[in-house]
Amino acid sequence: MPLRRSLRHLMVLLLLCGVLLSGWLAYMVALRVGQAQIQATGLHRLELYTASLQREISKYAFLPGTLDLEKEVLALLAPDASAAQAEEVSAYLEQLNERAGTLSIYVINLDGRVVATSNWRRPDSFMGEDLQFRPYFRDALSSGTGRLFGIGTTRGEPGYYLASALLDGNRTVGVAVTKVSLDQLEQSWSTVEAPVIVTDENGVVILGSVPDWKFTALRPLDENTRRAFDQTLQYNRRALTPLGIKVLSDLDQGARVVRVAREGTEMASVYPVTGRFLTQARALPGTPWTLTVFSHMARADEAAQSYALIASTGAAFLALLGFMLNQRRRHQRDRVRDRLAAREALQAAHDELERKVQQRTSDLQQTNERLQQEVQERIRAEATLRAAQNELVQAGKLAVIGQLSTGVAHELNQPLTALRTLSGNSLRFLERGDLATVQVNLERIAQLADRMGLITGELRAFARKSSGEPGAVPVRAALGNALAVLESRIQQTGAKVDVQVAETEPVAWCDGNRLEQVLVNLINNALDAMAGAPTPCVHVRCELLHGQVHVQVRDHGPGLSEEAIAHLFEPFFTTKGSGDGLGLGLALSAGIVRESGGTLGGANHPGGGAVFHLTLPAAQPGQPKPS
Repeated sequence: MPLRRSLRHLMVLLLLCGVLLSGWLAYMVALRVGQAQIQATGLHRLELYTASLQREISKYAFLPGTLDLEKEVLALLAPDASAAQAEEVSAYLEQLNERAGTLSIYVINLDGRVVATSNWRRPDSFMGEDLQFRPYFRDALSSGTGRLFGIGTTRGEPGYYLASALLDGNRTVGVAVTKVSLDQLEQSWSTVEAPVIVTDENGVVILGSVPDWKFTALRPLDENTRRAFDQTLQYNRRALTPLGIKVLSDLDQGARVVRVAREGTEMASVYPVTGRFLTQARALPGTPWTLTVFSHMARADEAAQSYALIASTGAAFLALLGFMLNQRRRHQRDRVRDRLAAREALQAAHDELERKVQQRTSDLQQTNERLQQEVQERIRAEATLRAAQNELVQAGKLAVIGQLSTGVAHELNQPLTALRTLSGNSLRFLERGDLATVQVNLERIAQLADRMGLITGELRAFARKSSGEPGAVPVRAALGNALAVLESRIQQTGAKVDVQVAETEPVAWCDGNRLEQVLVNLINNALDAMAGAPTPCVHVRCELLHGQVHVQVRDHGPGLSEEAIAHLFEPFFTTKGSGDGLGLGLALSAGIVRESGGTLGGANHPGGGAVFHLTLPAAQPGQPKPS
């Protein structure tokens, strides 16, 4: 009896070890499969991010090398250059910087002094600064080009410095530097599914989709390295604390499994930024940078645990079945009758259990598939609806701009004619050697160009696609922008726009760009309603009542018919003639106001004409303005 009991205990122990071993094997196999899938996905992401970063940098790589084509720039680097020449080149760099969309452009002489800069008008201008300690300046003098990502010493603004030597014939006379911002690329990375960082040759994170990871170090920095950074001011004396990455294991193709234990970053991103990650890195061609993608291992771990649980359950079931079969054989030696009864009971229990498991599994699988289909349909429907609405809103903007194009063309025609005349006169006076008159003509040409920029700038700002995010919007400013867009139309019709805004300026909680579109539609419709009137006049009134912003737009036209009032906000309904409108302006405006939590209504004014009432929720104190 003791021997039989010991054998029974040993068999139970072996079965338990078999169950645990099967679960462990299933976990390891599933984990390797999950890691392979994550590694393939991360490699694809790595290629996409590398291409986007190279494309962003290559847009500006040629810019500093073109400055030696300008004679004024080379003349400024001569020993006898004057302050007037410095101002002239700085003004040119200022316009070039605005057109290119860079942070700053400046010229450095061989002594390392900034002699011309695009921000020469600012109080924190680079003019006269000694930058010979900057590595990109030394690299440009020695090899012709210099590249560096660093933090500015004047404004503390991070950026990528592109430097090129300026040549007068075969002689180097200075260095041109362009500072480029990569913030837009970082913002696009913030919406991806996995964290991504870019580290420089020092192992410092210079770009990243997680804000708290920027300007941290992948490895501890010794005192000599930190003193070198203090001399070059590459990171403007940032702390450069360690990111907190611990390597757990190395995989094939350079991939690694790491753990990120940095505190205070879990709320800084929409995706997990702590825990176990699979990292994949790639060197960026043409730079000493390395791009690394972090793919979270949570899904692979959960899948491996699920497979391990299933394997353990299956092994336990088989072990239990074997134990029962052994019991059946033992009882078979004792009592055949009991054996048959036990077998029938076991079979019945087994069948019932399997039937319930299959039924439950089938029900859960069907429910899961149905829920996934519903979720996908809802996501697709919401995305389609939002995309269609955004396109309709943009189409409404472009339709308004199309109506205003004739007036804008007329406004631009006069400056263009004046530009042609002044440029022709400048050539004649230049041939005569009358440089003073040429300078006056050039200043007039610059003023006319600024005027044309103001005309087109308002239309460009109005035409841009808005993000749809609400914010605190001063109604007076939005109304001013709308009137600026319609300025040529108002002058063409000879209308008077009477604006009355309460002393306590109303501030609405909505998207500012879309509010401007609604105001443009309402004022434009008012101008259309008074076409042909001898003294057209539009009254606009803004006030704050009971926590809501009220805007009233009234015209002195013939008013609205009963049919127009009944179908006022229906799409494609219009009272204008053929070719003058699609009937979408009021429908889109009503949709925009409705999304912002407000209302839009129209009626006839007792004093004549039509009046539209717009209400929007007022912004609460402390709410941020839209960026």
